[in-house]
Amino acid sequence: MDNNNGIKRRALGKGLEELFFNEPMNYDKIEEKIITSTPKEQIQKISLDELRSNPYQPRQNFDKQALEELASSIKEHGVFQPIIVKKSIKGYEIIAGERRVKASKLAGLKEIPAIVRDFSDSEMMEIALLENLQRENLNSIEEATAYQKLISNLNLTQEKLALRLGKSRSHITNMLGLLDLPSSIQKLISEKKLTMGHARVLSKLEDEKQINDLALKIIDEGLSVRQIEEITSSEKNFERKNKITRSHEKKSSEYEYLEEKLKEKLGTKVKIKTNKLEISFTNTNDLNRLLEIMNLDK
Repeated sequence: MDNNNGIKRRALGKGLEELFFNEPMNYDKIEEKIITSTPKEQIQKISLDELRSNPYQPRQNFDKQALEELASSIKEHGVFQPIIVKKSIKGYEIIAGERRVKASKLAGLKEIPAIVRDFSDSEMMEIALLENLQRENLNSIEEATAYQKLISNLNLTQEKLALRLGKSRSHITNMLGLLDLPSSIQKLISEKKLTMGHARVLSKLEDEKQINDLALKIIDEGLSVRQIEEITSSEKNFERKNKITRSHEKKSSEYEYLEEKLKEKLGTKVKIKTNKLEISFTNTNDLNRLLEIMNLDK
C-alpha cells in the first residue's frame, strides 16, 4: 500500500472533533477531504439495490418535488459527485448522499459512483447530522434533534456547538428547548402547523395542558407570535419555566419582538438600541453566512 494513501486514510479515520478541532465543522470540507484523498481508481460503481439508509439519518421526510428535480438533472448529466458508503454485513450503508441515491432510483439508474470508507458508528452519525444541518432544510424538530445528538456524541457544550456551527448560543438553546415540549406539540411543529416563533413561546411554559390548549388556540384563531407573547405575559394563570427579570430601562415590546425575529432568521445575536442595529458574527465564515442570508454575498 502507498504510504501517503495510508496516512490520508488514517487521518480520515479520526473522529470529526479531532479532524476539525480548530475550525467550524463544515460538511462540505469533510466530503471534499474524503473525495480529494481518494484516487479515481478507488471510486466504485455500486448497485443501488445494495444500498441501505444510514441508521443515523435524522431526516425522516424527503421533499418529493426536490427529488424529482434532482432526478431530472441526473438523467441529463449523471451523478457528478460520488456518494460515501460503509461496507456492512449485507451490502452497504449510506454515510452521505442519500438524496442522490433516491433521485438516482427515480431516474432509473441501476448503479451509482461511490467511495467506500470504514467509518465508526459515531463518525457515521456525525457526518449524517452535519450533511443534513448544512445542506438540507430540516424542520425545527429534526434540527433540534440533530443538535442534541451532536452535543451528546461529541461531548460538547451548547456554547461550543454554537461556535463550531457558526450559530448563536441563543439559537441552539431555543432549538433544544423544543425537545422539552409534549410530543403532540412537536408533531404540530414538524407538520409546520406551528412556527418556530410560536414554539419558542410555548417552550417557556411549564404546564402541559396550558401548552396544548394554547397551541390549539393558535391554530384555530391564527394567532401571531406577538399575540401569544402578550397572552402568556399578561395573564397571571400562565406558569412560566423561568421568571423574566426586566431591566429598569425597559425596551419597547416592538424592539424585543424584532430582535427575536432577527435572531431566529440570522441565527446570531442581534441588538436594537438608540436607532442602531447591531448584528454579531464570530469569524469571516460566519460573516459570509450572514451576507448570504441577506443576499449581500455578490
